[in-house]
Amino acid sequence: MKVDFHTHSTGSDGTDTPYELLNLALENDIEYLSICDHDTLDGIKALENFTNLKKLKFVPGIEISAEFPTTLHLLGYGFDIKNERLNKVLEDLQEYRKKRNVLMIENMQKFGFQITLEELKQEAGGELIGRPHFASLMVKKNYVINKQEAFDKYLNKGAPLYLDKKRLEPKDAILLIKEAGGVVVLAHPYQTKVDEQNLDNLIRELVDYGLDGIEAYYSLHTKEMIKRYKALAKKYDLFITAGSDYHGTNKTGIEMGININKEGLEPFLNILRML
Repeated sequence: MKVDFHTHSTGSDGTDTPYELLNLALENDIEYLSICDHDTLDGIKALENFTNLKKLKFVPGIEISAEFPTTLHLLGYGFDIKNERLNKVLEDLQEYRKKRNVLMIENMQKFGFQITLEELKQEAGGELIGRPHFASLMVKKNYVINKQEAFDKYLNKGAPLYLDKKRLEPKDAILLIKEAGGVVVLAHPYQTKVDEQNLDNLIRELVDYGLDGIEAYYSLHTKEMIKRYKALAKKYDLFITAGSDYHGTNKTGIEMGININKEGLEPFLNILRML
């Protein structure tokens, strides 16, 4: 079967609207689709009146960035999108992001990059602005050749224009989703950049907090990685999921959809049916 439990819309840093993602999923014969925008529910709320099509089941999701020395992202599924506390925490995170963006603009202007907040909003198609939107404008204004150069020279962690965003502690992020009635999955484990033993230790810690699953199948995972993550899932009695991390043109080379044996995904699908 073909599924994608990890895509991004214009609700955060994707280039396709939520409805464009649905249409793309239908065109690609995808049976299950989830939009997991970064720290926001705006994208999936735009689909609140969506009725699941015969050939496509839509699963609301979210991707939360957790505090960690490298990268630790947690995916949530099946939660109540109207949960009061969940929405309040996400609003606080977005408010902090807005303040960060203003500081980034000021720093860019010191470097001679003439970029305004109004231009960024237009580029983002709304209030939610991320580094990909800064990169796109830098390309359009000929400050850099392409987005990769923008990130490598200016926007990546450690680069001159990088400013960190506010993140939740892993335990708090997991509890937030669980309290809203959802399940929590560790996204793209390789991005933690820790060795096998430390990844095992990390997953054990996250399981103690309530982790439910691992994104074993991912667009950039090798066969060896998939085998390793499936073994960790079995060791800690976690289900596995599959997602591409599709961002449209903001992440080139990643297509929507992951082919996976339905039997391997059945534990996760069974949980979704109960939520």
